[in-house]
Amino acid sequence: MSLSLVLPMSAFALAASISPGPVNMVCFGSGTRFGVRASLGFVSGATGGFLLLFVAVGLGLAALLARLPALAALLRWGGIAFLLYLSWQLARDDGALSERHQTAAPGVLTGALMQWLNPKAWLAAAAGIAAHTRPAALDELGLFAALYAPICWLSLACWVGAGAALRNRVARPGALRGVNRGLAVLLVASCGFLLVD
Repeated sequence: MSLSLVLPMSAFALAASISPGPVNMVCFGSGTRFGVRASLGFVSGATGGFLLLFVAVGLGLAALLARLPALAALLRWGGIAFLLYLSWQLARDDGALSERHQTAAPGVLTGALMQWLNPKAWLAAAAGIAAHTRPAALDELGLFAALYAPICWLSLACWVGAGAALRNRVARPGALRGVNRGLAVLLVASCGFLLVD
């Protein structure tokens, strides 16, 4: 494949993956709360979940949802409920960074599920495919997905790393509670995107 496809696809994947969104906020919060190693399962799950969503949209899932508004509404409300649940978990966290955590870092399954309920992921998949692939060009869809995989993983890992770097600065429970509550507010605000048709 030519650079005329690889470069714009890669640039789009980077811009879509590294820009703030619900999954990025959870990566940041997990990095702050649990550190890098414990958060990489979530990063891998979110990357895999997005790639499945991306390929499904490329193969026609978006068109199917347009014909089934009840299913689209179910996904929308499920996404809102899930984001509100994650926001509540962040908001009620006590901010203690003891070695014996009462809760565990979000895992692979949470990351994968979150992408399917994430409005940013749906928009990125639909917009990227529409802009950079031809209809029914499976080779272009495959190339785009292959480029997206490492870019998405590394972008999310950067958010985890940023959170982990902040961990030392917010080691006091009160400071970490403030960070968590700020992230919770951002997650609640992101629910607004699910309410827009």
